[in-house]
Amino acid sequence: MNPTRREMLRLLGLGAVTVAGAQGCSLLAGTPQPQLLAGTAPLPEPYAVPLPVPEVARPVRSTGEVDFYELTERAAEAELLPGLRTPIWGYGGTFPGPTIKARSGRRTVVKLINQLGEPTVLHLHGGHTPPESDGYPTDLVAPGASREYVFPLEQRAATLWYHDHRMDYTGPQVWRGLAGMFLVGDAEEEALPLPSGERDLPLLICDRSFAADGHLLYPALEGKPGVREAYMGGVLGDVILVNGAPWPELRVARARYRLRLCNASNARAYELSTGGPMVQIGSDGGLLAAPRTVRQIRLAPGERADVVVDFSAYRVGQHVELRNLAGEGAQARVMRFAVERDESDDSAVPARLSTVEALDPAKAAVTRDFDFSSGSMHGGTGWLINGRPFDAGRMEARPKLGDIEVWRLTSDVAHPVHVHLDQFQVLSVNGERPQGPPEWKDTVELRDAQTVEIVTRFTDYRGRYVLHCHNLEHEDMAMMAAFEVI
Repeated sequence: MNPTRREMLRLLGLGAVTVAGAQGCSLLAGTPQPQLLAGTAPLPEPYAVPLPVPEVARPVRSTGEVDFYELTERAAEAELLPGLRTPIWGYGGTFPGPTIKARSGRRTVVKLINQLGEPTVLHLHGGHTPPESDGYPTDLVAPGASREYVFPLEQRAATLWYHDHRMDYTGPQVWRGLAGMFLVGDAEEEALPLPSGERDLPLLICDRSFAADGHLLYPALEGKPGVREAYMGGVLGDVILVNGAPWPELRVARARYRLRLCNASNARAYELSTGGPMVQIGSDGGLLAAPRTVRQIRLAPGERADVVVDFSAYRVGQHVELRNLAGEGAQARVMRFAVERDESDDSAVPARLSTVEALDPAKAAVTRDFDFSSGSMHGGTGWLINGRPFDAGRMEARPKLGDIEVWRLTSDVAHPVHVHLDQFQVLSVNGERPQGPPEWKDTVELRDAQTVEIVTRFTDYRGRYVLHCHNLEHEDMAMMAAFEVI
């Protein structure tokens, strides 16, 4: 007899937090939507806190071909809200963790040291990674233990990020602070005259809610029966953090800046706008073939975009707000740039950025369907793929190494879908092909009642991986499927 989900959790030592779909959960009327978890701490004044830039991690040692890093997960306190101390779980005790800057084709080894009281799993989001280092959700690093993750980085330059990936607990553990940026560079990108140095900024954006004493609020941390199920549509916070600071401000020169935007929220999507033109140069999988000028960028949880903003278009003394057009009230603000000085600027955005191979769907060996929906699970309601909850031992697909495949993704409500191992290209959205040349993605947002077709090819590594919804509450409540590259 197959164990139930609760029995499997107990066997794996995953604790006793209530899981959606366990016995006793009632069916919810309608499809649950993300819910705002309002905190009790006074909301800080916007733009009163300087933007922090996370520390760049240094290798503990390097050889001719390999850089070795250590990330120690530990409990700490951080001043996220002015004047309050917030208990966090952080890589290196910080929120977010340090930024790792690596180079394409140079092996990076990260030793994860778990000094927390719970198991963890490390996932390099967007990494082209062997299965034993990909962060399969049941490959646990126990409290007091450590594990080495090997990242060969045989992939293009790109803005990646790393975060916890523990089965059924990714939401609360990322909410507590287990996330950080991982930037991959290469010779092609370095040859371009893009903004660099202090004008190349990683911006990890997330929302959180706080108690009056500064503690983070999260339904699964409250211990009240039924609380987590009430938020199974996803958890929204009422404070927008950028690099761990609430609605911060950055003082800038009248020059071009590269903003590496990462949506690290559990469930919130952003429509980011400065009110003026932005030049998008990159997506999840690295540089676009050519820049495109946009007025806003939509990012679902897990998605990234690299944009260049030219502040020479503004006068000294002007302020430029980065706003969230998908939010209301305080959640419509993200951060502000204060233009304060003139400086020379020799950067530029060339008309051609990169060569992006277009995968040919006509050469696909197979077309697979993946349906993302809510449904009955163990007598309650959960989030399912193809009508089934996640089973770590069941393979939903077995693609062959090197084959091109088309995957058809269909949703009931909004689901940002993330595929591990290799990037993909979007073929169509509700039957309509996207404009412009192809781009590489690892996360795509399915909107309500939408079908998105993607084309992909899995290379280099055989083994088991997952695809899942990157609304972390959906992921934790079983919206994940395993596949094996053979």
